[in-house]
Amino acid sequence: MKTADLMITGAHLLTMEGKGVGYIPDGAIAITGSTIAAAGPTSEITRHFTAHRTIDGTGKIVMPGFIDAHMHTGLTLIRGVAQDMNDWMQKGIWPFARHLTTEDKKLGSMVNIIEGLQAGTTTFGDYNDHMPTLAENYERIGARAVVTEMVNEMPETIAELEVGDLYPFDTAVGEEKRQRNVELLEKYPFREKGRIVALSGPQGPDMMSLELLKDMQNLAEEHGTKLHMHVAQGDREIGQMEKRYGKRSIPFLEEHGFLNDRLLAVHLTEAKDEETATVAKSGAGLIYCAGSIGIIDGLVPPMLTFLENGGRACLGSDQAPGNNCNQMFNEMKMAALLNKVKRKSPTVFNATLALRSATIEGARVLGLENEIGSLSPGKKADVIVIDGEQPSLFPVLTDPIRNIVPNLVYSARGHEVEMSIIDGTIVMEDRQIQTVDAKEAVQKAQKAADDLSVRAADDLKKADSDILEMVREGML
Repeated sequence: MKTADLMITGAHLLTMEGKGVGYIPDGAIAITGSTIAAAGPTSEITRHFTAHRTIDGTGKIVMPGFIDAHMHTGLTLIRGVAQDMNDWMQKGIWPFARHLTTEDKKLGSMVNIIEGLQAGTTTFGDYNDHMPTLAENYERIGARAVVTEMVNEMPETIAELEVGDLYPFDTAVGEEKRQRNVELLEKYPFREKGRIVALSGPQGPDMMSLELLKDMQNLAEEHGTKLHMHVAQGDREIGQMEKRYGKRSIPFLEEHGFLNDRLLAVHLTEAKDEETATVAKSGAGLIYCAGSIGIIDGLVPPMLTFLENGGRACLGSDQAPGNNCNQMFNEMKMAALLNKVKRKSPTVFNATLALRSATIEGARVLGLENEIGSLSPGKKADVIVIDGEQPSLFPVLTDPIRNIVPNLVYSARGHEVEMSIIDGTIVMEDRQIQTVDAKEAVQKAQKAADDLSVRAADDLKKADSDILEMVREGML
């Protein structure tokens, strides 16, 4: 008999193996070191394994940790400043962003990571500037991360432009950010599949020269990694591309050889059906951020069309000031509901698709399907334990039908997650983060947010923010 480090028995096991959710009614998982040693019926696992610690999983749901494939944790200090408005980026974000220091971003990022962890996220697809500094948070807290430096050539004076003006490019800015991306790629090599890996990250085809865009693609090829990029993310981007190149984003990218299985296309908000099909058939992956694009643009990106054309797609939460939360229960529900409304059909984007999009499909899109995303022997032990006896998951039915998956997607809110295991280490137990002081992190970030608000006040007034007007009218 083998001895595991940790074993959880008697649980509702969702392995995410096969084409569905891989449900095992009285399931167990054995963890040795950083990997899953076995997963299956409790009777079978306990016949072959003992463990240094065994957890009774009765009434619990055990499944792979969630994968949030696209988020900007560095913007967490400005949550709640840019919703219910037009020109989200220009009038909402830029007045604050120019005053965010690297330390501000790092403090806010830690709170965002804690938020995600407490709701079952174990892999964070973080996409920020000054990412080498923010990545230190993942080293400290013990989460898995796919980190990307957000590279562009946008000068600091960008916030002074009028809405619709063509962006000026600053090659010095681009080179500085490119070098930070190189630093990430060398420190966290994707080929080694460590707990933290790095991607190449052009922010968008509208935010840099074609020369730098091609350079970022070359970096991805050189380091054997993915190209993480916003694509057709709004009418703002399309307008910039048409003014500069006379072409929409996707035809432009196709012409210059960017549509392939290395590309992670984020959003596709403004993609036409034929453009969506082109990206899907190229082998590129799509990261769909339902809550964010719903709030920012009032639109539903074409994820179903993408899937119907053979594409691979998953979910991300995007940024706190454009979604207002960063946890995957919200994204699963929003993705399912918004697509049902868009297609005028209650049967599309079912709960199984939503749950897979936040787990195994996320792993596949990121190129980590052999490492994470399902409870399979040999994969990394990224596992969450959910309290199935919480009122929000009541009742638990298994015969003649099972309602566990629909309740996770349509009813759960995140507080039901009581334990998170990442790389075989218990990072959260009884909802308490084990590696950092969560309360202290929030307090430090709150002080930084207060100071930032004061520094940004004048620029916010100049931007004529819709939110500021709502405050003046006593609406907020």
